[in-house]
Amino acid sequence: MNDKVKYEIEFPIMSSPQLLYQYISTPSGLSEWFADNVNSRGEDFTFIWDDSEEKAKLVSKKTGEKVKFRWYDEEGAETEYFFEIKIMVDEITKDVSIVVVDFAEDDELDEAKLLWENQISDLKHVLGSM
Repeated sequence: MNDKVKYEIEFPIMSSPQLLYQYISTPSGLSEWFADNVNSRGEDFTFIWDDSEEKAKLVSKKTGEKVKFRWYDEEGAETEYFFEIKIMVDEITKDVSIVVVDFAEDDELDEAKLLWENQISDLKHVLGSM
């Protein structure tokens, strides 16, 4: 398996950090834009898309600021790969943006970024923040 590369992308978003946090940290919020369905049992989350299912552990969260999920492999062991969603607020303008940190294989980097653009577009639609 190829090693994946870490990347970070930022998206401006018109929303309050408090509302945004509900959409990035709860199964019901995540299932509205990130996956078709999201279930959780404690810190373990299951993300379901069509006929595929991925499991991740919520490894850290800071209310109103960020969440970080670490992926499990097929055997149920934690991997080194994670995705993190951070809410950033500009201190001067109060503009809100989301910063996504994720991993992708080198030859799939553009595709991975495009996927996040589509996901965040769905989030903006749910928030009424087009």
